[in-house]
Amino acid sequence: MEVKAKLKYLRISPRKVRLVADLIRGKNIEEAQNILKFTVKRASLPLNKLLDSAISNAKNNFHLNPDVLYIKKITVDEGPKYKRWMPRMRGQAYQIQKKTSHITLILDEKEELKKKTTKKQEVNKIETEKQIEENKKENKEKKIEKKQKPKFNENLEKNKIKAEKGKTGVRKIFRRKAI
Repeated sequence: MEVKAKLKYLRISPRKVRLVADLIRGKNIEEAQNILKFTVKRASLPLNKLLDSAISNAKNNFHLNPDVLYIKKITVDEGPKYKRWMPRMRGQAYQIQKKTSHITLILDEKEELKKKTTKKQEVNKIETEKQIEENKKENKEKKIEKKQKPKFNENLEKNKIKAEKGKTGVRKIFRRKAI
């Protein structure tokens, strides 16, 4: 199962980002994280964040084991250029292009490791489904108990009883504060 994560409008030139992306292409997750952690390039931090995002997508959305995943494909494309102008000699102006990058990261499962972990994952899925069902039942029981116990403010009940016993007129419960 392929898992995608995208990073758009990164304010680093695509040429510079590709240098770091080539280091981790085809590596497993743990090895790629170590490489990015110790690479002294500005693009390594955003790529590490993107990799973490893809791993969490795989865990939460697809229930995949991160030990089995590897970087199947990573592409660095050119984004829009921000154009700025720099004054030069004799009244000329030179254009400066501030380049941006779009990065697409695709993770996939390794087939050799996938076969070993599928049985464990199936057992874990069944256990988590049972726990979810038990939690739902407990929550329903708690809601029913809350509905059955009406909550009254004791002071309001006492005031109503006193008013019914024979005092005439309307009794003020709340006092107005002077401002």
